[in-house]
Amino acid sequence: MHKPKLDQSSHDENGTRRSGGGGPRRTSPPASASPAVPPSPGEGKRGEDGYLGYLLRQAQGAARLTLERALAELGVTPPQFLVLTMLKAYPGLSGADLARVALLTPQTVGVIIRNLERDGAILKTPHPVHGRMLQWTLTPRGLELLQKCRRHAHALERRLADGMSEKELATIRRWLAKIAVDLQEG
Repeated sequence: MHKPKLDQSSHDENGTRRSGGGGPRRTSPPASASPAVPPSPGEGKRGEDGYLGYLLRQAQGAARLTLERALAELGVTPPQFLVLTMLKAYPGLSGADLARVALLTPQTVGVIIRNLERDGAILKTPHPVHGRMLQWTLTPRGLELLQKCRRHAHALERRLADGMSEKELATIRRWLAKIAVDLQEG
């Protein structure tokens, strides 16, 4: 497919090159125009004037990045930490159950399970009644790894709660849980 040139040139009768040629030309913005700079987190629409959905996403992104950086020194990703946490809370979950409670896709959980099993952090056993269904549990190595991860997660929790009263924290927890329930119901 032929694309027209944005800056066409032609020659005059003496063979001298001249600009123009009737085609569209690229123009630079005037020197006085400066690019728009978005406000910092906490300011303008990224602060108290912002939409709740955006602010939730912004806060979640900042929390996830902080946790991701902290867990990296252990060689663990936040989704792996989440799977370890769910298996500690609910031992014997299947891969499909893990995907549901961790809010991850079955494909993602499949990769996480393979990696954690390869590293000796989890163990699969057949379900006692439904033998084809596999159940996952933490190994002693997985439990130790989870404890190390939790230290980093607790440090993040302390930062998130800094300056808030127990009453404020309880209100926020109720509100966040309510959002998850209400929006999941439709």
